Amino acid sequence: MSNHVGLLERLGLHRPELRAWAMYDWANSAFVTTIIGAVFPIYFHEVAVASGLTAAQATARFAWITSLAMAIVAVSAPVLGAIADFAAVKKRMLGLFVGVGVVATAAMFFIGPGEVTFASATFVLANVGVASSFVFYDSLLPHIARPDEMDRVSTAGYALGYVGGGLLLAINLAWIQKPEWFGLANAETAVRASFLSVAVWWLAFAVPLFRRVSEPPRRLVEGERAGENPVAAGFVRVAGTLRELRTFKHAFLMLLAFLIYNDGIQTIIRMATTYGTEIGLDRAPLIAAFVITQFVGIPFAFLFGALAGRIGAKRSVFLALTVYVGIAVLGYNMRTAAHFLMLAVLVGMVQGGAQALSRSLFANMIPRHKSSEYFAFFGVFEKFAGIFGPAIFGTMVGLTGSSRSAILSVIAFFVVGGALLAFVNVGEGQRAARAAEAEVRPAP
Repeated sequence: MSNHVGLLERLGLHRPELRAWAMYDWANSAFVTTIIGAVFPIYFHEVAVASGLTAAQATARFAWITSLAMAIVAVSAPVLGAIADFAAVKKRMLGLFVGVGVVATAAMFFIGPGEVTFASATFVLANVGVASSFVFYDSLLPHIARPDEMDRVSTAGYALGYVGGGLLLAINLAWIQKPEWFGLANAETAVRASFLSVAVWWLAFAVPLFRRVSEPPRRLVEGERAGENPVAAGFVRVAGTLRELRTFKHAFLMLLAFLIYNDGIQTIIRMATTYGTEIGLDRAPLIAAFVITQFVGIPFAFLFGALAGRIGAKRSVFLALTVYVGIAVLGYNMRTAAHFLMLAVLVGMVQGGAQALSRSLFANMIPRHKSSEYFAFFGVFEKFAGIFGPAIFGTMVGLTGSSRSAILSVIAFFVVGGALLAFVNVGEGQRAARAAEAEVRPAP
C-alpha cells in the first residue's frame, strides 16, 4: 500500500482532488485530438473543397476560423475570470463553457458535404467552449496543489490527457477505417459519429472535477464589498490586475515568453494535419500520427515532471523548445507519411512537458486569490498565440500557394520566446505572489 501511495505521490496524483482535477485533462483532450488535431481538420478540408474552395483556400479558411475563435476568448476571458474570482464561481463558469463546447461538438454530427458555413460555425463555438473552460480549470491548480507539487500535478494532468485523448482517437480511427465492424454505414458516418463521441466523452469525464474539487474560498481585495455587482467588480478588477502586472514583473515576463513560444507550439498542433493533407498524405497516417503523439506523450509528460524536480521547470521548458526548433526544420523537409510519423514521435516527446511546465511556472508566480484573473490573462496570451500563429501561417500560404514555406516561420517563435524566458526569475516571482496573498481578507 505504501509503495502504491509513494508512486501516486511521485506522479502528482496522491489525493482525490488532484486525481479529479487531472481527469478534466482526460476529458477535454478528446476534443483536442479528434476535433482540433486529427479528424475534424481533414473532414473540414473535404467539406470546404466540396463547397468549391481549392485545397489551399480550405487550409487558409481553417486557419482563419481558428483565429476567430481564439479572438473571442481573448476578448472575453479577463472579465469572466475576474467575475469568477470576485463571486467565487470558478466551477460554475467552467460548467457553463463545458456545456457550450459539448453542445457545439455534438452538433458537428449534422455537418454534411459542402456545408462549410455550418462546419465553421460549430467549430468556432466548440473552440470557444473548450478554450474558455481551460481558464477556469487551470485557475484551480494553485488551490489544490502546494507550490512543491505543482510541476508534478500539472504534468500528470497532461499525461492523463494524452491517455484519454489518445484512447478515444484510437477508437475513432478504428470506426473510420472499419465502419462496417461497428455497424456504421460508411467512413463519412464514422467521422461524424466520432464528433458525437467527443461530446459524450468530454461531458462524462468532467464529472469527477465537479464532485471532488471544492470551490476556492472567496477573498476580497482592498476597497471591495461583498454585495457589489459581480460584473462591475469584474471590470474594476481587470483594470487593477493590469496595473498590478508591473508588480508581478516576472509573471508578466513569463506571459510574454509564453505568448511567443506557444505561438509556435499551437501552430504546429493546429495546422499539422491540414499541411499533411495539402501535400497529399492519406487520412490513415495523418490520424495515426496523432495517436502516436498521444501515447508517446504519456511517459514523457511524467518524465518532464520528474525532470523539473531535478533541473527546474524553466530549464526543462528550454529543452523542449530546442526540440521544437528541430521539428520545424524537419517539417519543412517532410515528403512522406513515414516522415510525418517520425515528427509525431518528436512532438509527443515535448508537447505535454512544455505546456504543463509553463502552466505550473506561471501558477507559482501569481497570487492564489486572483488565480482566475491571472489565468484568464494566461489564456488571453495563449489565445493570441492561437490567433497570430495560424493567421501568419494562413497568410504565408496565401502568398506562396503552399504551406511548406510557412513551416520555417515557426522557428522564430521558439527562439524569441526562449530568449524572453531566460530573463524570468522564478524565485523572485514566487516571493512577490506570496507577499500579495498576505494582504487579502476573507469575505464575510
